[in-house]
Amino acid sequence: MKKFSKPITEIIIHCTATPAGRDLHVDDIRRYHLQRGFETIGYHYLVAIDGTLEQGRPDAYVGAHCLGHNDRSIGVAYVGGLDRDGKPSDTRTAPQRQTLAELVARLKATYPRASVHGHREFAAKVCPCFDAAGEYGGQSSSR
Repeated sequence: MKKFSKPITEIIIHCTATPAGRDLHVDDIRRYHLQRGFETIGYHYLVAIDGTLEQGRPDAYVGAHCLGHNDRSIGVAYVGGLDRDGKPSDTRTAPQRQTLAELVARLKATYPRASVHGHREFAAKVCPCFDAAGEYGGQSSSR
């Protein structure tokens, strides 16, 4: 894996695009990403349905989660994003909402130049199925 050589200027929020109630963990996504040819899991963090925060790729290493932005961003995913019929929906549980808010606050403190974005801002996707920039304050305070 390649270490970051640029400052972190983006925190990018993703969903796993899995139906509400279907739980996944870092090891599940790592297996899937390995099958797709990744070196390891592409995200730096994963928030499980019960709000448990799991470390994916170490923070010091470039992620594989948002084409054209990996070299300057931390990737965070939450499990869910689809309703039970497979349609895009904000399926975050109360514990996921709390953990995501705490994690984003911590990452913004660690990387004060970083702004918060949803993956959908950079790709033709609905991911993460809610307005991440609006909810988490978007732009950094030090720009």
